[in-house]
This record gives sequence, structure tokens and C-alpha cells, in this order.
Amino acid sequence: MPFFEAIVLALNTIRVQKLKSFFTLIGVTIGVMFLIAVVSIVEGMSQYVENDFAGKLFGVNTFTLRRWADFTPDDNQDWRDMMRRPRLYQRDAELVKSVLPDGSRSAIQSESFVYAVSPYNKQRQVQAVATEADYFTIKKFGITRGRALNVQDVTAGARVLVIGTDVADHFFKALDPIGRELRIGGVPFEVIGLIEKQGSVFGFSLDRLAIGPYTSPLGRQISPAGDIQSMVVQGTSPESVDDGIEASREVLRAARRLPPGKKDNFVLETQDEALAFFAEIKGNLVMFGTALPAIGLVVGAMVIMNIMLVAVAERTREIGVRKALGARKRDIMSQFLVESATLSVFGAAIGIALGIGLAAIIAATTPMPAAVAPWSIVAALFVGAGVGIAAGIYPASRAARLDPIAALRQE
Repeated sequence: MPFFEAIVLALNTIRVQKLKSFFTLIGVTIGVMFLIAVVSIVEGMSQYVENDFAGKLFGVNTFTLRRWADFTPDDNQDWRDMMRRPRLYQRDAELVKSVLPDGSRSAIQSESFVYAVSPYNKQRQVQAVATEADYFTIKKFGITRGRALNVQDVTAGARVLVIGTDVADHFFKALDPIGRELRIGGVPFEVIGLIEKQGSVFGFSLDRLAIGPYTSPLGRQISPAGDIQSMVVQGTSPESVDDGIEASREVLRAARRLPPGKKDNFVLETQDEALAFFAEIKGNLVMFGTALPAIGLVVGAMVIMNIMLVAVAERTREIGVRKALGARKRDIMSQFLVESATLSVFGAAIGIALGIGLAAIIAATTPMPAAVAPWSIVAALFVGAGVGIAAGIYPASRAARLDPIAALRQE
């Protein structure tokens, strides 16, 4: 039987025997549906972390100088060695600034969650950031009211703050926050600007910000020892970032008198390095997240195999007639394999449509992002065909081995 005729026969079987076809396809359909949904959620999270999340947290074309990496090692000895590293101070930041490529921006930053209070509402925890004027440009923070920090604020250690929308809504509800007082650690600060809404990351609000000069009392509250947590540097291009990292490493190693061969006692971390952990998590999520759909596909394969065995029994006389007319074993086998694969691919196509719909519903009703990966659709179709072929091998071989004389006697 020609390939196209076998496909038409399989589709006719689906049309004529709707209930049997439904139970034949349901396992593959459910398995593929959850496969598409899981991969879409993981892909959406990946895109969100790499583009939106990373852009807001790290900035574009940036690297960060830290005492240690954001994600600490599991090994106890490595952890103890890391804790013995010298702290970062303003003089270290100034050294790095002195060797950065032309056009680079930089901002010292220290941050912590602190309690704030205003005359208009009770105290609440906010994310305080002590930094410099270029911080707003690096992070692409737009100002909807008032102004951002400037160099004069930092030089004078002014008691001023630029706040996020959540802070403004809580402490100055129905009021214009500009020019009003917000106390942090008992110290009064004047609100001079309001940042445009940033949204949230995995349910955590990015609008609970209170940003002030690192030279002000805010910086001393966050870092009482006078050190700094980090410095973010933004280059004009990826190449300038690489140049800035090498220049910074060289000047810091010289200042700390680190001999050749000895590890850095500081970290120069790029966005890719900071997100390397997520790549590993992403792989694990895909692996474990596809375990349940795989079970559904196995069940679907078993159902298809049983249905095809029934089909072989029902069509024994047809097989005998075809063999009597000259059909070879491989012709009979290919016929049933094509039918089995067509049934499975049809179920996979339905599962793909349902999976895309499920991913869209999850993205619309939960904080979890979802993005359908084109490769997952192609993979699902191949998986569907593979399941059908694997499930049809035994029924097809059984049909091919039938004795034509015995088959013709079958009523």
C-alpha cells in the first residue's frame, strides 16, 4: 500500500471509529500536552531571566566588582577561604575607575532591607540602595516625578532619596511624595524623585526601592564598617566590558600584591557568570519536568499497541487477500507502521495545540512566564511519530507473519 494511502486509511479509521480513536490517542495527547506546557514554562522563565530579570538586576554590557560571588560555593574550605577575603572600600572602586575604558560608567552600590517610616503611615521594610548618580543610567531607571541623584548629592552626602512606586503608595498614599520626609533608621531623608514602575520578578516587587547617596547616612546604615558591597560598571560594548574586566583585575591584583598563580581575592562578575547557575537549574527543570509526560507517552504507546493488535485481528482476512495478491511481508508491516505512526502524530498534534493553550493560561493567570519554543513543537511531532512506530512494530510484525491461507479462511 502506498504511503499516502496508508495515511488516508488511518485518518478514516479515526473518523469512523471516534470512541476507539479517542482512547487510542488520549495517552499521547496528554503526554505531549504536558511536554509542551513544561518546556514552554521553562523557556519562558529562561527568556525572562536572561532578558528582563538580568537587564533590571545587572544592566546591559555590565560587570560587577564584588568581595565574593552572589552564589557561594558548597565546599566548606572554599567558603572559609572566601570569608577571609579583604573587604572592598572606596579606594578599590577609585582604582578600578581610573583604568576603565573611555565612555564607561560606574556606580558603587550597597543594599539592604531596612525599616522606614513616614508621618503619614506606619513603618514598613524597604529595599535601601546606597549608590552614585550613574546607577540610574546603568539600570535604565526612568523618573516619573522629581529627579534622580546627581553628582552634587553624592559629593555632599545629601540626605535625599529616590523611591519606587510601592514605597510612594504605602508611605504617601494619595499624596505627592516629592519634597516629603521619609525616615530610615531614625534619620530624616527628603524624597526628591519617583522611579517609574518596574514590576516584579517571580512575585518579588522591584518597586520597594529607596535609593540614596552612598556617602549619606543611608550608606553608613547599610555598611557600618565603611566598606562597600559592590561596584557595577557598564561598558559601551561587550568588547569594552572585557577590556574593563582585564584592566580592573590587573590593577586590583597589583594593589593587593597578589603573586602570579594565586587566585583573585575578589570577583569580577558578568551577567553570564551570574546566571550560570540558572542554566544548570533550567536543565534539571527540563529533565524532571518531562518525567511525567514521558509516563503518559509510555501509557499512550501501550494503548496504541493494543489497539493495533485488535486491528490486526479484525483485518486478518484483508491481510490474507493482500498477501494472496502478492503483497510482501514488508508491505504489510509498513502499512501497519504508517497507520500506527499517523494515529500517534495526530494525537501529538492535538496535544501540541492543548499544550500551547495550557501554557497561555498559566502565563495569564499566574506569575510564571511561558514562551513556546519552536523546537519543542518539532520535537513533539517526532516524539509522536516515534511512539507510534515503536508501538506498531509488534502488531505490524505479527500481521506480516500471518499465513495467507489461514488468513483467507478467517470469517
